Amino acid sequence: MSTNTLISGFDAVLADLDGVVYAGPAAIPGAVEALNKLADVNVKLAYVTNNASRTPATIAAHLRELGAPADDDQVVSSAQAGAALLARKLPAGSKVLVTGSTALAQEVRALGMTVVEGATDAPDAVIQGFDPGLGWADLAEATYAIRSGALWIATNTDMTIPQDRGIAPGNGTLVAAVRTAVGHDPLVAGKPEAPLFHTAASRLGSNTPLVVGDRLDTDILGGNNAGMATALVLTGVDSADTALRACTAQRPTFILGTMAQLFMPYPEVTFDGGTATCGAAAARAGTEKSAADGAGDSAVHVAGSPNDSDAWRAACAAWWAAIPNAEQATEPRLVWHAELP
Repeated sequence: MSTNTLISGFDAVLADLDGVVYAGPAAIPGAVEALNKLADVNVKLAYVTNNASRTPATIAAHLRELGAPADDDQVVSSAQAGAALLARKLPAGSKVLVTGSTALAQEVRALGMTVVEGATDAPDAVIQGFDPGLGWADLAEATYAIRSGALWIATNTDMTIPQDRGIAPGNGTLVAAVRTAVGHDPLVAGKPEAPLFHTAASRLGSNTPLVVGDRLDTDILGGNNAGMATALVLTGVDSADTALRACTAQRPTFILGTMAQLFMPYPEVTFDGGTATCGAAAARAGTEKSAADGAGDSAVHVAGSPNDSDAWRAACAAWWAAIPNAEQATEPRLVWHAELP
């Protein structure tokens, strides 16, 4: 294995699951092979997931069925983080309404909390995590308890989740329904908060981890919040185009087409004035003027193909250098050329 590959600069990978390793029950092509290669280059591995519907042991068993390396303690979940947050906020024995899976309830009980059935039990807290079986009655019960003063914790707020049939609503959509009814936000335990990543790195004894994920607003933002290098892999929710437009806090360190690119040299981006060059592609941030009124708007001029990862890397580098401090997502116009004008 070449020593100048991307992964050679790191001692561990903290990998997301949905959209990175699998979509629904099936593995994403090439992902399992890439994960198994990590041991060959002495890079440790942990899985950091916002999915609170299954226990870490169940997730690890599924990974092993797919052929991926996975001990139970390599899986760090938002269910564990949510239960730990409860334990920091409330004393042992406190009553908790679990709006989520039996796996989430198991994590809550493991930390000495008492799981109750509904709002009439006067719970001290509500913890909400993803479960495909949740319905209106469950969300209503959570709402009654929260409006009566219960602490509200969400394991995560992912708005979508990749499935084998496509992109489906995630826990964030259910949290949003309760938020509308109660009028305030929950405390969030999982990504994009930093502790989940620090916990995973600590378990591995890692000093230089690389966070690999498919979502800008959870994986990449969370890894950035934790002060770690981040890689957006384009096999799940977000694309190179959404990365280009991302606010500063959600911009990844690296953009990868697949997990296999961890084992390839990452192309250097160089600047000559305002022009960013990556491989055979180049990009420059500028202004496009309307022929009708001469007004200008922000644009990124790219010499290359939209199908070329290097073209997107150059475009991102040029735009991010031009707009280094964006608190919100940006909306540049993309202009593709055979050569830069």
